[in-house]
Amino acid sequence: MGAKLRDFCGVYLLLCANPRYRGRVYVGFTVAPVRREGQHNAGRRCGGARNTSGRGPWQMVLIVHGFPSDVAALRFEWAWQHPHTSRRLTHVRRRTGQETRYDFHLRVLAHMLRTAPWCRLPLTIRWLKQEYCRDFPPALQPPLHMPLAFGQIRVRDRAGGPSEGGQEEPSPPEGQESQAQCCTICLKRLQDMNDPPLRCFHPRCPLAAHPACLAQEFLREEPQQFLPVEGHCPGCKNLVLWGDLIRYHLGCYGDLEEVPASSQGHWTQELQG
Repeated sequence: MGAKLRDFCGVYLLLCANPRYRGRVYVGFTVAPVRREGQHNAGRRCGGARNTSGRGPWQMVLIVHGFPSDVAALRFEWAWQHPHTSRRLTHVRRRTGQETRYDFHLRVLAHMLRTAPWCRLPLTIRWLKQEYCRDFPPALQPPLHMPLAFGQIRVRDRAGGPSEGGQEEPSPPEGQESQAQCCTICLKRLQDMNDPPLRCFHPRCPLAAHPACLAQEFLREEPQQFLPVEGHCPGCKNLVLWGDLIRYHLGCYGDLEEVPASSQGHWTQELQG
């Protein structure tokens, strides 16, 4: 059964399969990958981009997802599109004459995943077309908290209807229906049922916390940082990755298969307040 994922936003890489324009690439942002790929191939009048219109077919071969907000994803998109303009990527050398555009964009991505602030985000690098998969260079491997995934993404509509595969929405994890409705950390009541608390994926762990509260708890030893990478769960005391908690919170701890076409606010806004 597929997973239910909320607040999806990703930055993707398109590769042109048209022999006339073979080797061209395009970087973009989306909240609905399947729909967006179709728009690119349908042309500008159907929502595609000017740079891809009339040059298809295009294949979405890779997408990076797990951004804390659409703003964060859009900033990542811009830097990936303009690596020599971004002040964070001045160390990335320009494309050589023998390097394809595709390989160059993958090299830029590898640098970005190891560069602040992106290196601390709970990102997932997903190959949508495995035949185009490339290994990251040994010196530019993604951080350990960023998993590699493979396979397509199926979109769940905003109304919460059935997925493209016709599967029903999964039920809540066993044992969590009757969890106490108070934050484990601040002890305040968890009132907004449309924004459920973070819970730990370890069996029988009682953790139920506001994301902002748990982030601040994890950052006690790194007060200069904004995003945690790991910490000890206040409920079970196990060392857990922040990215794993977020993926579990979004319903894709095992593997992402379904996503909604929406992107609203995020817990990071609470930390900025």
